[in-house]
Amino acid sequence: MDFDALFTKQIDALKEEGNYRIFAELERKCGQFPRADNHHEGRKREITVWCSNDYLGMGQHPDVVRAMVETAESCGTGAGGTRNISGTNHHHLVLERELADLHNKESALLFSSGYVSNWAALSTLGSRLPGAVILSDALNHASMIEGIRHSRAEKVIWQHNDPEDLDRKLAAIPAHRPKIVAFESVYSMDGDIAPIREIVEVAEKHGAMTYIDEVHAVGMYGPRGGGVAEREGLMDRITLIEGTLGKAFGTFGGYITGSAALCDFIRSFASGFIFTTALPPAVAAAATASIRHLKTSEFERLRQRRQVAKLRAHLERIGIPHLPNPSHIIPVMIKDPVKCRMISDMLMEDWGIYVQPINYPTVPKGTERLRITPSPLHTDDDIAYLVEALSELWSHCAMARQVA
Repeated sequence: MDFDALFTKQIDALKEEGNYRIFAELERKCGQFPRADNHHEGRKREITVWCSNDYLGMGQHPDVVRAMVETAESCGTGAGGTRNISGTNHHHLVLERELADLHNKESALLFSSGYVSNWAALSTLGSRLPGAVILSDALNHASMIEGIRHSRAEKVIWQHNDPEDLDRKLAAIPAHRPKIVAFESVYSMDGDIAPIREIVEVAEKHGAMTYIDEVHAVGMYGPRGGGVAEREGLMDRITLIEGTLGKAFGTFGGYITGSAALCDFIRSFASGFIFTTALPPAVAAAATASIRHLKTSEFERLRQRRQVAKLRAHLERIGIPHLPNPSHIIPVMIKDPVKCRMISDMLMEDWGIYVQPINYPTVPKGTERLRITPSPLHTDDDIAYLVEALSELWSHCAMARQVA
């Protein structure tokens, strides 16, 4: 059997639909974010990145870089194994204490990524709690969906950000069964924010535990960067808070926080923790430095919000359609996969602007978009240049503009 032919057939179908993904070859330049070098067809040129999840540029903050370099020089590169055998390092424990403090929880547990932390925690909770039912928001991330599926627990999907629908569905479940309400704070593609207080109140009414994914919110919201739950004063009422180190904190890895018993339970039974190599100590040290900085510095968050508001105002002025939301994510709507790819390519080739197209299956067909994430390090001139480029390409591609 010609397996390569089977692979190629499906890849060709993706290309015909406009959903085939091409990765730009980038080289980040330390200390110059959002500038990067783009390697393409044997040449290299400087471009400006507008779609990074390093939301605050902390991946190049001097304190964070210094912590990683110094720890690599003192501890070496890798962790040496899984946490269970030979890989637990002092820097892991320091970081876990820092994360527990960030979320005002008793304990924290590190994972190799935010995807793995969701997958491992939800699959372990669903499989190890007898008779558990997991109630999942309709727009939860793929990592949460995979974790729930792997748990083989009963799953109930409730309408996105709808506490009333959640209430109805919780009421239909027998009181004796363990119930887990899983949702996100900031949804990464539309940029909308969950009504956390209302969701928590419904869950408490039915004796359910709450599981919140704050990966797009940690570092970004709250007086110390603890996320939307911190901003709303709700951290103490949420059973498990999950987050990432790879976005606003600018490093790599994922984590959960909660009670000491909860974190020990996941540590003891989650295959995604037990059987994977631990984070390099240098990464853990860099993440600790980033978290400590953002616990006390509001500069990055305030500057970032200013630049988001400025870009939104410019887009509204020239009629470029973008989804309104209260977060830092600006989805510029194209609604066509071929045009989305084309505009992304033209921005890169003609303007030196990198914004990766977001197509199916990341978003539903017909909702294709450019997902723009301004940082505190994008200048006003960067914003003006991006707006000029989008305006010209909108006219070039005969795209409809929004009427104010």
